[in-house]
Amino acid sequence: MGRGRGVVGGACQDGGVSNSAFTVTPLVGREEEFARLTGVLERARGGEARAVLVAGDAGVGKTRLLDEVSARAARDGVTVLTGHCVDLGDVGLPYLPFTEVLGALAADERFEPVLAARPALGRLLGCGADSARDMGGRLWLFEDVAGLLTDLAQTAPLLIVLEDLHWADQSSRDLLRFLLSRGVLQRPAGGAPGSRLALLASYRADDLHRRHPLRPLLAELVRLPSVERLELRPMADAEVTRLVRVLQDDQQGPLPEATVRRIVERAEGNAFYAQELLAATDPGAGGVPDALADVLLIRFEQVSDTTQQVLRTAAVAGRRVEHGLLREAAGLPEEALETALREAVERRLLVSADDDTYSFRHALAREAVYADLLPGERARLHGAFARLLAGRGRSAETAAERAHHYRESHDLPEALTASLEAADHAKRLGAPAEELRHLEAALDLWVSVPAEARPEGEGGDRITLMLRASAAAAHAGESHRAVSLARAALAGVGRDADSELAARVRYTLAGNLLDVDSLTAAYAYSSEALALIPADPPSPTWVWAAATHALTARQVGKAEIAQRVAQQALKAAEALDLTDARADLLVSLAYFDGRRSPEGRARLLEARELARGSGNAPVELRALFHLAIGAFEAGALEECLPWLDEGLDRARGAGLLSSPYPLEMRYLRLMALYSVGRWDDCVRAAEQDTGVLPAAGAFTVGPALFVRLARGDASVVERAEELLRGPFEWMSVLVAGIVLTDAAAQRGDAEGSVARMRSLVETLKDDSGTLPDVTVRLAALALSAVADAAVASRASGDEPAARRWTDTAAELVGLARQSAGRGVNGRRQGPEGLAWLARAEAECIRAQRGLDPEAWAAAVNAFDYGDPYEQARARVPFAEALLAADRREEAAAEAKAARETAARLGATPLLERVDALLRRARLADPAPAGSSGPARLTAREQDVLRLLALGRSNRQIGEELFITGKTASVHVSNILAKLGAASRTEAVAIAYREGLITGERTG
Repeated sequence: MGRGRGVVGGACQDGGVSNSAFTVTPLVGREEEFARLTGVLERARGGEARAVLVAGDAGVGKTRLLDEVSARAARDGVTVLTGHCVDLGDVGLPYLPFTEVLGALAADERFEPVLAARPALGRLLGCGADSARDMGGRLWLFEDVAGLLTDLAQTAPLLIVLEDLHWADQSSRDLLRFLLSRGVLQRPAGGAPGSRLALLASYRADDLHRRHPLRPLLAELVRLPSVERLELRPMADAEVTRLVRVLQDDQQGPLPEATVRRIVERAEGNAFYAQELLAATDPGAGGVPDALADVLLIRFEQVSDTTQQVLRTAAVAGRRVEHGLLREAAGLPEEALETALREAVERRLLVSADDDTYSFRHALAREAVYADLLPGERARLHGAFARLLAGRGRSAETAAERAHHYRESHDLPEALTASLEAADHAKRLGAPAEELRHLEAALDLWVSVPAEARPEGEGGDRITLMLRASAAAAHAGESHRAVSLARAALAGVGRDADSELAARVRYTLAGNLLDVDSLTAAYAYSSEALALIPADPPSPTWVWAAATHALTARQVGKAEIAQRVAQQALKAAEALDLTDARADLLVSLAYFDGRRSPEGRARLLEARELARGSGNAPVELRALFHLAIGAFEAGALEECLPWLDEGLDRARGAGLLSSPYPLEMRYLRLMALYSVGRWDDCVRAAEQDTGVLPAAGAFTVGPALFVRLARGDASVVERAEELLRGPFEWMSVLVAGIVLTDAAAQRGDAEGSVARMRSLVETLKDDSGTLPDVTVRLAALALSAVADAAVASRASGDEPAARRWTDTAAELVGLARQSAGRGVNGRRQGPEGLAWLARAEAECIRAQRGLDPEAWAAAVNAFDYGDPYEQARARVPFAEALLAADRREEAAAEAKAARETAARLGATPLLERVDALLRRARLADPAPAGSSGPARLTAREQDVLRLLALGRSNRQIGEELFITGKTASVHVSNILAKLGAASRTEAVAIAYREGLITGERTG
């Protein structure tokens, strides 16, 4: 077949010329554009010739999209011809992309007759750069090219792909104008079908400066009725994240979430940049990979020397620079600066804004220019910017910039002072992550700055600075970093240190250790802190040390010590009028009263008001969290949500959304939405959270994983496994445990489900060996698979296996009873825990002696507190138990109720299970009550039914309707259920019989 890169007759050819550094990657993030182009192709196959001009920045995914469309067209029997324009400067080869197209045809002997009939084409293929002049006129050539393409389109549908039009020579642009305005897109007179041809042409929008020769042609072509423009905009962060996840399958193991977020942030929607950053040795590190830097610097090197000087200066300033500051730093006359800026803007290297500032069009371009500077040049420019900013006044708003420029120009005393000013400013703005960054910069500078040059006040005490940085890290969600900073402070406290400072260091470390679930160590340090200072006379330091000790003592199971210390500290706080400490201690005591009791609730409400009045946002958030979780544990899910909304709003205003309690609130809010059946809201909220969560907050989207698992998404298993990687995080283990135990149970893996459950319960035990409350849920989930295995073993006559599984069931239900009966503070769990216990009891009975209607009725009723999905799951075995007891009407009612819930939630596996039961037991037509005839099916289901009648598979249905195969499967299940059919064939037969579809049957 030839060596052209075109696709002829559906066969892809290797070789040819490609300008793209972007290797073909999965079509992620461009599904909508793909659908639009394949739609254009379909119209062309019907005789409506069309052209699309595909615009986008370099690396945004134009080639990737066109390759996918070409491959799809070739599979469908379309003749695909591809030509490329090449950057040859001012000396371009005429008609290069069309010569490549014709070369692919000439290499195939099937096309020799049509080429021979058009001599102008033969001469073009055989001659050099001057061929266009001695052919007897360009019109002859143009008409022969148009005639050739028209003839090819009569034989088979034809797709022409032209890439990189921004590099097209004048002759190629003229030929393209002719083809689109007077040639292949023209419809014949009299309404006859037109040419079965589509032309897709791509160009780089960021290369089209104001005087680029392609601009006039594009303006002319888009006015033609058969030509449209498709702009590929930068991909959304969620789509880039998905692309990185797909591409990383070729890497050595999955990337940490923080690294993925860093790649997405730096790529700014550009697929090629994302791929190059991913391919770097250390994807999470700074700097620009060499291959990417080479690409980015090409356009920088094409501008004048003065413009390059301005760009270098702007790169040192940062992503954005104000005009006057740039002028002073560059040292250029105004006229020369404006000329250089105009060129940079026209070349789309800089972007101007209304506030008289300029910014690099892409941050990676700035990084590449900055990295290309010589060390001395870089330090000199940083020093210039630092002095210019300082000369305008040492305002808090410029402190971060001044700190950066002073540090890079090696003026370390000024850098230290400015870093502390920037930290103060970030704290006032409620930005703990930025505060932490500036404090850590100050700590790094500390040892390099002479003592006499260090600032006085709080910044003059390095231990206090470490404690402040530790608090900022905790508020920013960097719990492990908070521990490291507190440990560093402890190491820096000498033997002769002030006892109050030594106590502060220890109780700060203790509180941080609680956040990373290092409970025993936390208790040890809080004990040391309390022993360092006397309780009488009481002091604020002792009160906070006691408040921390009450927390750590409770976590290690020393409830009596915790309650006694908290009560003693509350009296001291009242005497000293420490309002925020009083609030914190009231929350601790409410826990002992029981958060659901009137006394506990009253303490929490008082604590919220005291903390708010004192301005201590972290303590206020703690009170709001306990109010919310108290409502959740009581089964008052709708009451729980307003407390969570209030807490998250307060955290947002205080800049504390990434701190521990707001992270717990995010999880609890999604859990409440999941539990009440607002699954779409749950998934949507999780998607919004994903991009802003710290690494330690990955667990918060757990309830969305529960939704996806219930909807049949097998990929959640890998997502859950990811939660178990990295540093231990208690809530991440809990979420992963629920998903992995349930997933194993649903696929019938009893051994795997039990192993997961045991391992995770063991991991989640506290230091005293107390079972976590989630044990009852995990046990109930594992018991469903154990009961299945026991029933199957008895049915097959394998009595030893049946006895082994019944023994396992007895063990698991014992754990469930122990967990649910103990609950919080030795009390029984709330409605949720007791509902799971009821299900565990019913599953255990099923494993031992079969279905028991009363046990399953108890489980169904127990979930009535507000978890429709788990109630529906319990209704299925309840219906089976009723059938076994010959109570068919009751069984039908339970099964229909379960089906209604499963259909509403989109819980496909449960829906299929219920429908199988309805068909197997012949209980009733599972179609919704009151529906009849075609009205039973939605418009989308009617489309799916039509394709079912044509014998299409789920994958083929998805491709034709531009939906996923999984979504198509859901629609097929709904159709079978509504028609009461046991198979796809039966559904089609019923549909023809009832007139839902007409025409001849296939197969």
